[in-house]
Amino acid sequence: MPDLSLERALGGRVAGLDEVGRGPLAGPVVAAAVVLPQGGLAGDLAAAIDDSKRLTDRARRTLAQALRQTEGIAFALGAASVAEIDQLNILQASLLAMRRAFWRLEATGGRVEAALVDGRHVPVLPCPARAVVGGDGISLSIAAASIIAKVVRDDLMRTLAGRYPGYGWEHNAGYGTRVHKEGLNTLGATPHHRRSFAPVRAALEEGRGENREE
Repeated sequence: MPDLSLERALGGRVAGLDEVGRGPLAGPVVAAAVVLPQGGLAGDLAAAIDDSKRLTDRARRTLAQALRQTEGIAFALGAASVAEIDQLNILQASLLAMRRAFWRLEATGGRVEAALVDGRHVPVLPCPARAVVGGDGISLSIAAASIIAKVVRDDLMRTLAGRYPGYGWEHNAGYGTRVHKEGLNTLGATPHHRRSFAPVRAALEEGRGENREE
């Protein structure tokens, strides 16, 4: 289970950064940056936090609300749009989303002295940053960031599902499930599809056209 060992080893105000949404065929990539209270989290809350992918939707939502209501926590969100994903590539767009989350965190929550970043790559930041492979299962602040970002992105995709039915975004969050691919093949691509991703590009090349909101 994730803990604060890495944060304490770095010392000072340490932000955990994570992103969600690298793999989907549609929707933005969303990142969160989180600084946990100096004294840590309450024992029951700390024990419940884990990599967001290991948690149920209900558990993520409960934990995201508890984190937002925790005294002393500082967090911020960042995103990169579908257009930015297509222009930059998904890795660079993910790093951009994390930079934006970090900048907003410093703007609203004060100076950060170090950062822990999930994955193998770190964005350019004004402080020392360490990449942590599997960080959302190791670092408590990264895990908290993954939970907050996941809930926000899932809610966004549910909203978009109401405007663009037929792709199952309310259930698959834009990932390439069978239902999503069937919708892409029959309805065509929406403005929220990533044209640089092969299944979307193939649908457009085969003349399935655009599905724009009425």
